[in-house]
Amino acid sequence: MNKLILSAAALALTAGAAASQDVVRMGTEGAYPPYNFINDDGEVAGFERELGDELCERAGLTCEWVTNEWDSIIPNLVSGNYDTIIAGMSITPERDEVIDFTQAYIPPSPSAFLAASEDIDLDTAVIAAQTGTIQADHVASMEGATLVEYATPDETVAAVRNGEVDAVLADKDFLAPVGEQDPALMLVGEDVALGGGIGLGVRESDTELKETFDAAITEMKEEGALNPLIVKWFGDDAETW
Repeated sequence: MNKLILSAAALALTAGAAASQDVVRMGTEGAYPPYNFINDDGEVAGFERELGDELCERAGLTCEWVTNEWDSIIPNLVSGNYDTIIAGMSITPERDEVIDFTQAYIPPSPSAFLAASEDIDLDTAVIAAQTGTIQADHVASMEGATLVEYATPDETVAAVRNGEVDAVLADKDFLAPVGEQDPALMLVGEDVALGGGIGLGVRESDTELKETFDAAITEMKEEGALNPLIVKWFGDDAETW
């Protein structure tokens, strides 16, 4: 109980400090279900939309949603086109040199390979990955494999369907539903552990905003409000806190 009182007090203080920012613009890709996607009404939806709205409400912030292509999502945060990145972005040392991250709001989840055949030799395969991802970095480090990068997640899957590549490496949370819905595609090989969890990205100068969201994430974890949201969007087998 004392921990909850303390975190609530911290949240109130940091929210007050961040209140000088009238509107917080939440930047996302809108193309990576179930993390984020555009629904039939043309609005941002998914796990991160629901989480982001909850965090903003707890912090007393007015938030707007902005979409941006993945390959320029960090530069456009740094240049001020929005105030956060909430887009399934794994926390890595390389990214942390350019921007700052809140604590993780979802534990590290495995990456996986999706292919059109179980007989693919991943050690020598041509493998697709989205540009600027930890999966692209991993494929590039695989001796014998060939990396082909695409701008969007859907393009990586389409490349497998079209026979342009042998497989795609991406978050298992993204690829598993694709394999379940398309009998011509399947998960192959072993899962790959990458990244240090997923957090909100902010500019390094926005320390008050980072503290505000950190306090809201801590409050959700301590209240037990974050795990049900993870299970809702990622299933009963999802990693939780």
